[in-house]
Amino acid sequence: MLFKEIEGFAEEVVCMAEKTGSYIDSVIELCEKYNIEPQVAAKMLSKPIIEKIEREGMSTNILPQVPSLPV
Repeated sequence: MLFKEIEGFAEEVVCMAEKTGSYIDSVIELCEKYNIEPQVAAKMLSKPIIEKIEREGMSTNILPQVPSLPV
């Protein structure tokens, strides 16, 4: 992967997620496209994208729900 592609990886994830509706699927698809491991891709993502992936994982029961206080 070229440095230019690394800089735009997060932007590409966002664009693809807007089309597909899933950040998790977008990251996995781009990992396959660029032939990189998801652990490497995780280092290229911004904090807001990581938070969206965590929320998506919790809503689909991929990640455990974090207990929250009632508001």
